[in-house]
Amino acid sequence: MASGDIVPIELGLTDGDLVTLWAPRWRDGDDEWEAFLGHEDSLYGFESVAELAAFIRTDSDNDLVDHPAWKVVAGLSAAELEPEEEHSFDLVGVPELAAADPDSDTVAELEDTLEMVRNIGEVCELDTVTKFFGGNPVLGALPGGPNAFTGRDGEELWDQIGAAIAKGWDSVLDAIDGVVKSPEVDADAVAVAEAELLAAEENVVDADDAADSEEFEAVDLTKADDEDAEDEDEDESFWAEVGIDPVKIITADGTWFTLRCYLDDEPIFLGRGGSIAVFDSERALARHLADDHEHDLARVSTYDEVQTAAIDGSLEVEVTDENVYVLPGLGDDLGEGPLTVDVDQLDLAVELFTDAADYAEDDAVEKALAPSTPLGWYVSYLLNPDPTRLAPSPPFQAEATAWRELETWFEAKLDQRK
Repeated sequence: MASGDIVPIELGLTDGDLVTLWAPRWRDGDDEWEAFLGHEDSLYGFESVAELAAFIRTDSDNDLVDHPAWKVVAGLSAAELEPEEEHSFDLVGVPELAAADPDSDTVAELEDTLEMVRNIGEVCELDTVTKFFGGNPVLGALPGGPNAFTGRDGEELWDQIGAAIAKGWDSVLDAIDGVVKSPEVDADAVAVAEAELLAAEENVVDADDAADSEEFEAVDLTKADDEDAEDEDEDESFWAEVGIDPVKIITADGTWFTLRCYLDDEPIFLGRGGSIAVFDSERALARHLADDHEHDLARVSTYDEVQTAAIDGSLEVEVTDENVYVLPGLGDDLGEGPLTVDVDQLDLAVELFTDAADYAEDDAVEKALAPSTPLGWYVSYLLNPDPTRLAPSPPFQAEATAWRELETWFEAKLDQRK
């Protein structure tokens, strides 16, 4: 991935494979945006990574130039703009996928590709694409994975998906082909990018050769990499040793950091009386930990080690991916339907809300997510797919409202500090 906010992607279209950039949803004040590299009614696609790199270095009139990460992406090397395998979407091959057996790889690839197509349809305002998804709610079964397509009912469900794609996919593909353009690119800039890619490829070959030799068998390619790896291992081993995790929570109000651990499977946060103390930076959290405060984590036997490290300045607040919780946008996604929901982030959010409720001895989350409620049934469908259930049917506004209320409940538990 080129940047945490802008992603190089490859699209398999009628005229061949093209590369472009995609900016997943981001917030700018009270507004939420999603965009692709393009301008007005056109989505820009390039036959090579070198052309993509050359374009973003020389163009200042496109839909991504105002994105917060644009300057970062424009300064990347051409090699860093190579789309990763999971960001390659073969739109032409969708009917073939839908005609294959619904194993885990096939279902996952079909789900990811359709989700990207939906994104393109929404951003480019393609009525044909919007109507395709709106008229085929059966596609909402895909997040259930291969288990949703087992047994007689599951096979029938898969056949319905195949029939919907066979009937409407040509129109969807034509609509997307119609908005994709390949603008002219400065030849000199392309030559520079091609040279970068060639040099990067040669470096990979050299690294592989070095790895094959006994001299470099157990040696990293650079001393800096060794030091970084050692530092990272030390940070991870410290937090693993004390059994306390730094946590990063992204809300509509900002990004916050805190600590959490589990004692006898019961969550304990840095906080008191069910209120969770959160800080707007890792440094602010570390400063707080260096002082004496009354909070529930103090009763954890290893907390003294955390405070000692904070006092002597050696404490590094490093948050692992499984402890990062992103809340903005989930309510909107739930309101749009199952295909738009990031199931991993939803699962993490439910985990966070549940931990906060258990910590506060509050049953609000348990009641809100009970299977008997519309939201609980919807969330259960996404997180615990059952092949005997059909996909939820729109509208989903009541569920989205209930989720936002749950977010509000959680945010009220946060004691925000600078």
